[in-house]
Amino acid sequence: MAAAPALDPEAVPAVLARSLHLARGAREVLSGLELRIAPGQVVGLFGSNGAGKTSLLQALAGLLPVRHGDLRLFGGTPAQARRSIAYVAQGVPDGAYSRLRACDFVASAWQGERWGLSLSPALRARRANAVSRALDATAAAHLAGRGMDELSGGERQRVCIAQALVNPVRMLLLDEPLANLDPRSQRSVLDLVRELRDRQGLTVLLSAHDVNPLLGVMDRVLYLAGGRGRLGSVDEVIEPVALSALYGLPMRVARHDGYLFIHPARGFMAEEGGHCHHGDTGTGDPQGHGHEHRHEHPHEHPHEHPHQHSPEPPSEHPSEHRPEQECEHLPAPSQPGRSKGNAP
Repeated sequence: MAAAPALDPEAVPAVLARSLHLARGAREVLSGLELRIAPGQVVGLFGSNGAGKTSLLQALAGLLPVRHGDLRLFGGTPAQARRSIAYVAQGVPDGAYSRLRACDFVASAWQGERWGLSLSPALRARRANAVSRALDATAAAHLAGRGMDELSGGERQRVCIAQALVNPVRMLLLDEPLANLDPRSQRSVLDLVRELRDRQGLTVLLSAHDVNPLLGVMDRVLYLAGGRGRLGSVDEVIEPVALSALYGLPMRVARHDGYLFIHPARGFMAEEGGHCHHGDTGTGDPQGHGHEHRHEHPHEHPHEHPHQHSPEPPSEHPSEHRPEQECEHLPAPSQPGRSKGNAP
């Protein structure tokens, strides 16, 4: 478990929700949620499919309106705090990246509230410096001149986070950042999250289906189920009494070799998407399962955990098919793995 930063009881909360209700059309996905998240914490967001994880992240990003209740970010409304919040969505449509270079992808979000494409030489220089700092902060400077469609899943996730950080922000929202990544790439992304928390003091909320990869990174757990949520430490939330209250049926938590497995006490759960969180985290499936099936313990089908994975394949589009070009006025990148702070 990550060592939580020292909390100042007088500090304005990064997130404060009172009786928060969120809806998708006529369907209410969260009802009466109460939250208080301190600045500088990493919070893991968990729950089954349809529990409201993405809806909550989008509400924090100002993309989904609040139906009822009050939501405050650093003391202001989501609209007032929007320039302090960075959101990385779960995915983009196939082909959306096309042949865009990583540096151009990051630059496209710089001062996104500005209208028009014309920039003075001074503004172009400021943008180039902001792109360089963001790529440095995510250890992705060496990817600047490569096409987004050439990058591996882990490399692309780093560049997406760099784009989110190209403007000064205080909170980073990551929707399923580990989906479709092998275990090595998952660890790399989580190490980056921890470093951003430690070096820049960012508040980070990231959603996932498996609690296990985040055990050494997150400070708090927010578990959503049945329109409700519970926030606390791993031991406070991932335990039978708390989960049974959330789901409205008896739940159990098994521990084995440092991993947690969540399952109903009797029979199967009606919801789609399993709730047994496996030690394996690199199945390649967005839901954290290599294939669709309902789980029991022991499994009724033969396969071992954790699954074996080969390293991420090289680019599907070899770089020799496209001459690498220098990014516009981009300062010389620092060595990969060394991070700098965000723009003041």
